[in-house]
Amino acid sequence: MKKIILSIIIFILSSNGWAHVEHYSKFNYLEYELFRNNQSIGYHKYDFERSNEILKIKSEVNFKITKLGVDLYKYFAISEEIYKNNEFFKFSSKTNQNKKEKYVNIKLDKQNKSLNIDGSSYKGNASIDTIVGTWWNHEIVKAKAQISAISGRVIQQKVTFIGKEQIIINGKTFNTLRFNFKSADESLPKNKKLNTDVWYDEKTYLWVKAAFDKTGHWEYRIKTYK
Repeated sequence: MKKIILSIIIFILSSNGWAHVEHYSKFNYLEYELFRNNQSIGYHKYDFERSNEILKIKSEVNFKITKLGVDLYKYFAISEEIYKNNEFFKFSSKTNQNKKEKYVNIKLDKQNKSLNIDGSSYKGNASIDTIVGTWWNHEIVKAKAQISAISGRVIQQKVTFIGKEQIIINGKTFNTLRFNFKSADESLPKNKKLNTDVWYDEKTYLWVKAAFDKTGHWEYRIKTYK
């Protein structure tokens, strides 16, 4: 039954321009607070810049895990995602993951209908239907695979519609659609497997929340959007 409901939802959203980014024309800024084991540890910000047919989404992530005043883990990343005429054009990111440098550059190859990936974990091509795993774009629920925004690794995924949920964040109520994203390849080691729940606002498709377990319980919660 849930598979049928998911198919209906995807069909409805597709008929409203799901495959593009027009739904986000009203948003200029998104900010999420990051929590680990319900303790605030940092932020993830998105700035939307528009010029004629070009849309640029600049992102910054910054968090650290501290114990007894000592920084045990630090993470900082910046990225830029570019769309032309509401269609993906290119993406780039640089990440410092606890002093380990990672990167990815992705470009659209329109002639060959593919994406060219140059990343710290993968170099090669991917299907034009593959999407960068930045979560803000609800089109990701349709994709059979996503590309790591940190290293370029291509992750085959299985998406399950969990159901409609009403959630409260910072005193504000959101009516959401909840999805679970899992790695399609069950043979992957545990630390490489995707298993993330993501909530999107039912009307605006705004990414509201994400949660996963990995050496603790992690959550992204919407803080500011305008």
